[in-house]
Amino acid sequence: MEINRTSRLPLYQQIYEILRGQLIRGKWAPGESFPTEFELIREFQVSRVTIRQVMDRLASDGFIYRQRGRGTFVAEPTLEEGLTRIISFTEDMRRRGLAAGTKVLVSTILPATDDVAIALRIKPGEEVVYLKRLRSANNEPMCIEESHLNHRLCPGILDHDFSIQPLREILESKFRIRISRALQKIHAVVSDEEMNQMLKTPNPSALLFIERTSFNDYDTPVEFLRLFFRGDRYSLYNELKD
Repeated sequence: MEINRTSRLPLYQQIYEILRGQLIRGKWAPGESFPTEFELIREFQVSRVTIRQVMDRLASDGFIYRQRGRGTFVAEPTLEEGLTRIISFTEDMRRRGLAAGTKVLVSTILPATDDVAIALRIKPGEEVVYLKRLRSANNEPMCIEESHLNHRLCPGILDHDFSIQPLREILESKFRIRISRALQKIHAVVSDEEMNQMLKTPNPSALLFIERTSFNDYDTPVEFLRLFFRGDRYSLYNELKD
C-alpha cells in the first residue's frame, strides 16, 4: 500500500495506519522481528524523523516493543475485556482459546478492614476470606487478583483448591451463589517491585487497577475484588450508542 503525498493527512499518520493494519492482520507473528527504521525509510521514501514518529506511536500503542542491542519486535496482541458483562478470568481465557492458569499466593481468613466492610456491607472486624492469586494466560502472567469474600456466605470454602477449580464455579456449585451484578471502578496505577516480579514487567510499569463489588441474586454483596492487570497486555472496551 502506498502513501498519498498530496493528502492533507500527515505522512507519519498514513504510514502508521498502513503498518498498524498489517500488524492487526498478522503480517508479522508475535515475537517476530519488525522492520528496521532503515528498511522502512527505504520502503516509504520518507525521512528518519517521520519513521521515528511512526515507530514511537506503534510502541506506545502496544503493537511493537524494543530491546536494547537486539532490535524491534512484534508485541503480543492485547487482551480486551468488555465492560457490559460479568465474566470470570477463567471463562474469558477459555473463550479466547487460551489456557488459564492460577497460582494461589495467599489463602486465609482475615478480619474485615473498614473499606472491605463497607463494600461487603458487614461490620469491621467480621471474618472475610482473603485470596490472592496470580492469573496467567498460556503461562504468561496477566494479572494479580485479591478477593475478599463474606465468610458467612461461604463457610469452608478454603477447603477447595482454587488452582484447579475456579472460584466462581465453587460459589455456584457448592454454595448456590450466583453473581448477578457488579459495580466497579477503574484506575491507572504504577506497579511496585513485588508486582513487577510476579507479572514479569519492567519497574515501574503501568497497571490497570479495578475495584469490583459483586452481588448475588438477593443483592447481597458477596465479593470485593481488587485486580491489577498488566497495562501492556490488557485493555478495556465499551460500546457507546446514541
